[in-house]
Amino acid sequence: MKTSIQLAQLGPLEQLRTGRLARRLSQLMIGLVFYGVSMGMMIRGSLGLAPWDALHIGLTHYFPVSFAWVFITVSFLVLLLWVPLREIPGIGTIANAITIGVATDLTMRMLDTPDQFIGRLALTVGGVLLCGLGSALYIGVQLGRGPRDGLMTGLHRVTGLSLRLVRTALEVSVLLVGLLLGGVGLFGIGTILFALLIGPLTQAMLPWTMIAVDTAPPPAAGVPSA
Repeated sequence: MKTSIQLAQLGPLEQLRTGRLARRLSQLMIGLVFYGVSMGMMIRGSLGLAPWDALHIGLTHYFPVSFAWVFITVSFLVLLLWVPLREIPGIGTIANAITIGVATDLTMRMLDTPDQFIGRLALTVGGVLLCGLGSALYIGVQLGRGPRDGLMTGLHRVTGLSLRLVRTALEVSVLLVGLLLGGVGLFGIGTILFALLIGPLTQAMLPWTMIAVDTAPPPAAGVPSA
């Protein structure tokens, strides 16, 4: 049996057959909730948002629905772009599309924007740190990429462009649209901190959150396993 702590390329059924499912599902939900809470913290910090969140908040200015509905709708619209890219969603993909938006919405209802700058800065920095942890937790369970991450990796595979270039182009594009919809106030120190820290934070935490999965193919019928 071969077990790996590297990120494996697994289809939806393979993701569910690789063992430790109860632990992986629990960690998945904790990671997604942490991610949603972190987004709510940054939004209430009001010192600049991550690119996709700027787009989501910008859209709430034009549609009379909650942040959760905007997040979920954008998630499933992005999933439609997976079809020509031949990306395959997993259980984590669908959970990502729904759970993060709901967790963000609930966090925004419980938190207000502090009057003092130090309070807003604490929410913003804390949000970035918690987002790094949430990202590492849900990536580490290997139950499928989120809609936006899958769009990035799909474009990288189809176009042959570097992952860094594709990610940068996507995030700059959605940030610009978000600023056009919601105003330049959505850009700030939080945007810069997110851009600089989220990658290194997630990478640093992954070794502690990665759950090893069995990547060996099942034995053929009638052939005893070793």
